[in-house]
Amino acid sequence: MPRRKTGKAKVHTITPDGDPRSMRSLLAAYLEWMAVRNYTQASVTGRAQKLQVFLTWAQERGLSRPTEVTKPILERYQRWLFHYRKKDGRPLGVSTQYHRLMTVRAWFRWLTKQNHLLYNPASELELPRQEKRLPAAVLTRAEAEAVLGQPDIRTTLGLRDRAILEVLYSTGLRRKEVAALTAYNLDFERGTLMVRLGKGQKDRMVPIGERALAWVEKYLADARPQLVVEPDPGHLFLTEAGEELHPDTLSSLVRQHVEASGIAKKGACHLFRHTMATLMLEGGADIRFIQAMLGHADLTSTEVYTRVSIQKLKGIHSATHPGARLGRARKPEEAGAGQAVDPRQQL
Repeated sequence: MPRRKTGKAKVHTITPDGDPRSMRSLLAAYLEWMAVRNYTQASVTGRAQKLQVFLTWAQERGLSRPTEVTKPILERYQRWLFHYRKKDGRPLGVSTQYHRLMTVRAWFRWLTKQNHLLYNPASELELPRQEKRLPAAVLTRAEAEAVLGQPDIRTTLGLRDRAILEVLYSTGLRRKEVAALTAYNLDFERGTLMVRLGKGQKDRMVPIGERALAWVEKYLADARPQLVVEPDPGHLFLTEAGEELHPDTLSSLVRQHVEASGIAKKGACHLFRHTMATLMLEGGADIRFIQAMLGHADLTSTEVYTRVSIQKLKGIHSATHPGARLGRARKPEEAGAGQAVDPRQQL
């Protein structure tokens, strides 16, 4: 079993150099500006990493100040991202290219507003068209139950894992949101769960099913007291050492249970997020309720599940397409006009 990570993610910092007008010094100022305005640490670190790639690329070409950057230079960087190959020989995904360029464009917009630049060379940079991809996999009800049944609930960690899987399946929370949960976020009487400072620093309240609550109650009574080490960190789900679960650890243990179930699908925490949304939509839930549960700021992010949910479209196809159902004719020549022939009868 791989070593499980615990604790907080490392903070990515940029140290200014001796030139206050250099890109490096101005990047450090930009990251400080984000932190002062209460951007999440994940946002600050993510932008720092993306912009460090651009800084390295620019420095290799003798560019040290943002005033030296023009639109053609940014277009050269865009072409470099397109042709770049990772260690395994694969290109960067379109989404990766898009977000790296978006981050550069946002930084140059800030530089212009802060009067470090007279004009914004990135304002008219055309970004690559994003692909509208579907989730890699979505579980059926039977497959979800198969994964839920994998943890050995006779053990402390198995009971913890079952509670985690039930919470993921019932609520569709992101892995960081599950890792940050405390017992005080659950209202057992009302059947709700409060997500504190989810994505975008937003709180939201979501319903949680009776079955998931029952497993959490059992975990709290029988397993968590065996894991906690004083002083109690306060988090709902703990590691074997009594520490906060790192999101990567959470993904690792969920992935292990998915693989152990023997289903022909891969994934971890987000697999249950996709599954929850798709099954609710197929069950008749309004897409705006699903949007509220998932914490999507924009409905377009939720609408992907209308393309994943195939059951209603399948039912309409079967009911209306003349070739959707097998006919009863025994031979092709005996089939009437518009009547389908069962190929299995021809074998």
